[in-house]
Amino acid sequence: MFKRIKEDMDCVFGRDPAVRSRMEIFFCYPGFHALRFFRLGNWLWRHNFRLLGRFVSHLGRMFTGIEIHPGATIGRRFFIDHGMGVVIGETAIIGDNVTLYHGVTLGGVTWAPGKRHPTLEDDVVVGAGAQVLGPIIVGKGARIGANAVVLKEVPPSATMVGIAARPATAVSQVKEAQGKFAAYGTPSPDVADPMSRSIEGLLGELEHLRARIDQLENNDSDEQTKTVTGKESDETQGEATPPNC
Repeated sequence: MFKRIKEDMDCVFGRDPAVRSRMEIFFCYPGFHALRFFRLGNWLWRHNFRLLGRFVSHLGRMFTGIEIHPGATIGRRFFIDHGMGVVIGETAIIGDNVTLYHGVTLGGVTWAPGKRHPTLEDDVVVGAGAQVLGPIIVGKGARIGANAVVLKEVPPSATMVGIAARPATAVSQVKEAQGKFAAYGTPSPDVADPMSRSIEGLLGELEHLRARIDQLENNDSDEQTKTVTGKESDETQGEATPPNC
């Protein structure tokens, strides 16, 4: 148990630049506290003390603002940064080295029995306010940007942004180049919403077509001017030529 606690503390140092000591984590980090409540509630849940497990989970929610169902499955070195408003459903599965920020929901979209909540594989980062809904799989190393709504499977190492979420980049190139943690699920401030990029591309194409139409209209106008000028010149020459006597 103490080894797991130390491991949970150590993982914070690589993901939160504000942390200064283990004592600070122990007394001041609600994500760390919520994980302690979950470990106890999950133990009770797995040993069929379901009501007591739910009560421990409820106490954790009261003290931390983080709601984790005791039936969820959570791996090692799990970190919830800030944490307020995080909700993790009963059948959610979370791998190792996963990070969640405040306001994240791992929720279900059906009342049907069985798997209703997402599976987050190892090294996933979910940004603030993101909603990951349904029995989908978020692949290893994936990034979910802040406020994204994820309703479909996420491939490994993808970065998802927008509502509904769409891939922004296939692979986090910034993460590979720098070897650093991608805070809030966004590896670079230059990662744009794919819908915005599509709209920008359409606007660029529209400007190109407008310019082409203007060019064609100008050419047509010049040709009409030349035709009219030529006719007027012919008529003038016809009037100036005296009739044959």
